Amino acid sequence: MSTALGHIRVLDLTRILAGPWATQNLADMGAEVIKVERPGAGDDTRAWGPPFLKDGDGNETTDSSYFLAANRGKKSITVDMANPAGQELLRGLAATADVVVENFKVGTLARYGLDYESLKAINPRLVYCSITGFGQSGPYAALPGYDFVFQGMGGLMSITGQPEGSPGDEPMKVGIAISDLLTGMYATTAILAALEHRHISGQGQHIDMSLLDCVVSIGSYQAINHFLSGKIPRRMGNAHSNMVPYQVFRCKEGDVIVAVGNDGQYRAFCKLIGRPDLAADERYATPGQRNRNRDTLIPEIAQAMLARTMQEWVDLMEAANVPCGPIYNMQQVFEDPQVRHRGMRLSLPHGAGVQAPAVASPIRLSDTPIQYGRSAPLLGEHTDSVLAEQLGLAPERIAELRTQGAI
Repeated sequence: MSTALGHIRVLDLTRILAGPWATQNLADMGAEVIKVERPGAGDDTRAWGPPFLKDGDGNETTDSSYFLAANRGKKSITVDMANPAGQELLRGLAATADVVVENFKVGTLARYGLDYESLKAINPRLVYCSITGFGQSGPYAALPGYDFVFQGMGGLMSITGQPEGSPGDEPMKVGIAISDLLTGMYATTAILAALEHRHISGQGQHIDMSLLDCVVSIGSYQAINHFLSGKIPRRMGNAHSNMVPYQVFRCKEGDVIVAVGNDGQYRAFCKLIGRPDLAADERYATPGQRNRNRDTLIPEIAQAMLARTMQEWVDLMEAANVPCGPIYNMQQVFEDPQVRHRGMRLSLPHGAGVQAPAVASPIRLSDTPIQYGRSAPLLGEHTDSVLAEQLGLAPERIAELRTQGAI
């Protein structure tokens, strides 16, 4: 069975999450991804536990859940890029690569002759993606940064959390490293676009990805709300800035998400909760009116929702085609029949001799479906085979490089 990217080779010089997420997407679609790690230490996230994967004897390995989540399907080689011999190895691998992805500080790889301009001279068809906190230019370009920082600087935390003046009203970060994951997704898209352009032009190019840019970009309608109204968006808890009712409601037992998106759904919802008068009231007749008058509408709905349990409401609303849903914990997510049907939980073979858990890609391709081979690699698991197969190095030369500390 063919894969979408089985003809693509990626030299992965990334670590932590944003870069590895991008290259894992490419690996999922069939690309050969060669992950370059520091000898003896590897990607920082290997140590970001517990929990750690356990081997067949129940002993913890050195690979954390964090590392497993972003590195499946890759080959791991250990090369010291500060070593001249190591640099030469990486240049040799870049010469036949289609894509290089890196997330070092601006200017770092130029010192090693591994920046875009240096590698472009070797391989003009190379698509080279740089992922940094602030981008390759601007007053902050040289600064480091982590996901948490960009959630704050990009405005995301200012609109996430309980409304000001309510209990626990501090700005709140998202429960996952959304800046990293989002940048990884945008980087994947950019790489695929550059590869398609190369298909036409024959030339590679440099991609400049910034975590801050990506978070600012997903401000989307909240940013446009601000541009049009001149008002600064505020934290609204689980409420929506433009649609009403579109939030969590407390039930007689449990809580339920109600996500009404149009007038037809609103009328059906009002009938369902025994309040058809709220649909007939001119103050709430249109989405704009419901938004303007949410402060009087929401308490009326909240009172009505206390009449039934969460499951009772979900059953009734689903039957009436009113968008709704329960709030699951992570265990419940993977017990849900729809999630199970879609095969979102995976079990993949790992070099430690055990099966490692994974979460499937959401991408569904009809003719070139994603094929899952192996979990994340052991540190340096493929060093010898990659150097032998791709650079033609004999075992004696590989042993010599290891003695020199290059690998």
